[in-house]
Amino acid sequence: MAQAYRFISSMLTSVILVMATLDFTAAQTGVCYGTLGNNLPSAADTIALYNQNNIRRMRIYDPNTATLQALRGSAIELMLGVPNTELQRLAASQANANTWVQNNVRNYPNVRFRFIAVGNEVSPIRDTAQYVPFVLPALRNVYNAISAAGLGSQIKVSTAVETGLLGNSYPPADGVFRSDVTSYISPIVRFLADTRAPLLVNLYTYFSYIGNKGSISLNYALLQPNSGITVPGGIRYDNLFYAMLDAMYAALEKTGGSAVEIVVSESGWPTAGGDSATVENARIYNNNLIQRVKSGTPKRPGRAIQTYIFGLYDENQKGGPEIERNFGIFRPNRQAKYPISFN
Repeated sequence: MAQAYRFISSMLTSVILVMATLDFTAAQTGVCYGTLGNNLPSAADTIALYNQNNIRRMRIYDPNTATLQALRGSAIELMLGVPNTELQRLAASQANANTWVQNNVRNYPNVRFRFIAVGNEVSPIRDTAQYVPFVLPALRNVYNAISAAGLGSQIKVSTAVETGLLGNSYPPADGVFRSDVTSYISPIVRFLADTRAPLLVNLYTYFSYIGNKGSISLNYALLQPNSGITVPGGIRYDNLFYAMLDAMYAALEKTGGSAVEIVVSESGWPTAGGDSATVENARIYNNNLIQRVKSGTPKRPGRAIQTYIFGLYDENQKGGPEIERNFGIFRPNRQAKYPISFN
């Protein structure tokens, strides 16, 4: 680890967490658990739903006490989010970050924490721009707190970005970050390289397809067999997911992040609320995704892609367009909208 990110304070106590050995390329697919709804099952019932469906990885977006308590003693590995609204406070002082880690990680010694996502889709070119100055300082402080607790080899600290940071994505080898985000993302990439943490990427072929229907086929976006294309340079891409992921890898390489892995922290397909948003398309996409992430991309061949499907439930209180409230695999009664297997 880089000396600049080491926390020098000694700790009087240590915490033993039940953890799996970190493997960014393990293929088992996780599911994101959002709670912006007034009709959703309890956290305990939700954990039971994960177990019933053999879902072994979960992403949550804030340290919800009921969820953390329900996860105690379970085999489910957790990606825990720091909400954007908390970034300024955690960036302000190491003490604040230490307290956050104590309250939300160390106080749950039998929860299998795997990642901490410090912020979600913060970007200089989006409505989250006000949080940009706080992401890197918060990353450093949370990393220091995790390291000081002796958990640095078990829990990786990163941030989740979206593919809109790319200025070019085709062909994938020419992927590069936008010039107006490089001053933001480049220091983050260097931090991740120094701390051997992955970049978390929210990657949606749906939105790329909707924005480029003239040049992207639906089957290519749905990851269907026999829908691949050969891009300039002669490289064959079987599906849009692989192409978008390799464009992000190319951008990382151009930013000093050749050794940085990517964990796909969100990907999914809506069942209603927009063009091509149907239950059948969502069924096809998510079942294909579970299979496709078992193998690597042309740029990272033979390496499974750790991926989290968004999301578990429809969230009827989520803001934004109607489509944002319709990504759930399960209905509030915990019945699947369509057949899906995580085995």
